[in-house]
Amino acid sequence: PPPHRKPRPALGFAAMPQGDYIELHQKRHGRRMDYEERKRKKEARAVKKNSKDARKLLGAKGKRFAKKRYAEKAQMKKTLKMHDESSSRQKVDDDVEEGAIPSYLLDRDPTQRAKVLSNTIKQKRKEKAGKWDVPLPKVRPVAEEEMFKVLRTGKRKTKQWKRMVTKATFVGPGFTRKPPKYERFIRPTGLRFTKAHVTHPELKCTFNLDIISVKKNPNGPMYTSLGVMTRGTIIEVNVSELGLVTPAGKVVWGKSSVEKLSFFCPSLRLKPCSINQCFLSVQANTRRLQITRRMMAVSMLSCSCEALIQFWLRC
Repeated sequence: PPPHRKPRPALGFAAMPQGDYIELHQKRHGRRMDYEERKRKKEARAVKKNSKDARKLLGAKGKRFAKKRYAEKAQMKKTLKMHDESSSRQKVDDDVEEGAIPSYLLDRDPTQRAKVLSNTIKQKRKEKAGKWDVPLPKVRPVAEEEMFKVLRTGKRKTKQWKRMVTKATFVGPGFTRKPPKYERFIRPTGLRFTKAHVTHPELKCTFNLDIISVKKNPNGPMYTSLGVMTRGTIIEVNVSELGLVTPAGKVVWGKSSVEKLSFFCPSLRLKPCSINQCFLSVQANTRRLQITRRMMAVSMLSCSCEALIQFWLRC
């Protein structure tokens, strides 16, 4: 090589940078004048950029991005939980012997009043729950696949958290749908029923009465809260139009008519039917539904007799 040039070092570790040259440059020459402002704006835009990437990225890039975000969120939850534990006071559980009583309760006799009160409340709850028990030996459980239809949502129809009810339902007059983003269970308008064809056992007259509520669905409390009416469901109807009176002479309104009459109205085209505690089975034909009734031996003790409302529907 020429005398004024130094020979190049051999490629390897000697040719690679051996120091924090970026930090060294910043120490010598400083940063840009608008560095802090640009950094602040970039951090503010990061949320929108991440959101856009989460929506748009596909394939391997999308998988890597989702995995990275998942790890970040998991770490964030751990950090928040750690901060909550450090800020909240933890009670130290001392080893307490069984049957020990604190000093301020030593002068009291160990009465069982609280336990008696608790048992009384539990007994009342059982009686109230037993009031709506379906007096049937067997009610066929309805599977979730039969009760709900999975709805695919999202831009690319990949989310499957929504469900559509496929059975007859009652939602009430003041029902308002939730926003689509928060509505998990969808009850179609065509499967909502508000009227019931009720037949009085002694008057032999049929009345078109309003449904007030669904008292109990034997398949579970979730179906009861959704107002789903399947086989064995107990409902409440408004019998104020019938002019029923109690033994005391008071008019029976809808709220107290739960035990009076039974109900069946899966479709407006069906025949009005049913009296106290009758079994109804619906057989699906090509164009219409036929109702077959089998009477159950029940003592008809007038309008004030206690009879549960039965709703039998096989689709």
